[in-house]
Amino acid sequence: MSHNKITTSVLRQYKSEGRAIAMLTAYDYSMAKLLDEAGVDMLLVGDSLGNVILGYESTLPVTMEDMLHHVKAVCRGTKRAMVVADMPFMSYQVSMKKAVKNAGRLLQEGGAQAVKLEGGAAMADTVKAIVTAGIPVVGHLGLTPQSVNQLGGFKVQARDEQTAQTLLDDARALEAAGACALVLECIPDGLARRVCEAVAIPTIGIGAGAACDGQVLVSHDLLGLHSGFTPKFAKKYANLHQEIRTAVQMYIKDVQERQFPSPEYSFKMSDTMLEKLY
Repeated sequence: MSHNKITTSVLRQYKSEGRAIAMLTAYDYSMAKLLDEAGVDMLLVGDSLGNVILGYESTLPVTMEDMLHHVKAVCRGTKRAMVVADMPFMSYQVSMKKAVKNAGRLLQEGGAQAVKLEGGAAMADTVKAIVTAGIPVVGHLGLTPQSVNQLGGFKVQARDEQTAQTLLDDARALEAAGACALVLECIPDGLARRVCEAVAIPTIGIGAGAACDGQVLVSHDLLGLHSGFTPKFAKKYANLHQEIRTAVQMYIKDVQERQFPSPEYSFKMSDTMLEKLY
């Protein structure tokens, strides 16, 4: 594992060398530090924090202040990985000027190295404006959660010839606008392979097959930190939800039975000293 800081040029180098890029979400200092030490290449402070951390039913309520709060925490825990911050809903769609300003805040105030925004060719001019301001941009195509109402729910995208061609054109448009990488979410693996071959920038897949230049998962899905719905594409590498639940139940039992704290977890004062108290 290299200890050099991951940058946009390193990502391009990885693509040219055929070295796969590992990306995970992080929302706080402790998790970011752990994932960074484990060797993850990229950390995404996703607006998925709305669902995972804040308890919303979608990503739509997440604000710039929410994002900045969590981006700062993640950056404090990260040394090697490249930190990418999601631009939340309506932080870049209203105007190009507002988009550039908000993207700049995520770098200047938050400490991120890049921002991510959703949308294809329609967002190309916005991407170009942000990149021109010196801010790396990661694009996001396929299932774009901020547009879930427009897309008709969480389902695989670009499954017919017309929508597949549109997505391929969108990928080329984002690359031409200056995007440094593309997240491809919930699209057929064959289409993801075509996109990967069509653009020189790295593609990061989530539910897009193995042909992408890298993969990203929500850390809470990978670690099994919740008991609810897990997407088909999310491999669960651990079941920490059950382990934590069991540990907490053991703690409760020990407390109730006055087995904790036992002497080795307590501090002592001499009887002589205690006798002097009144």
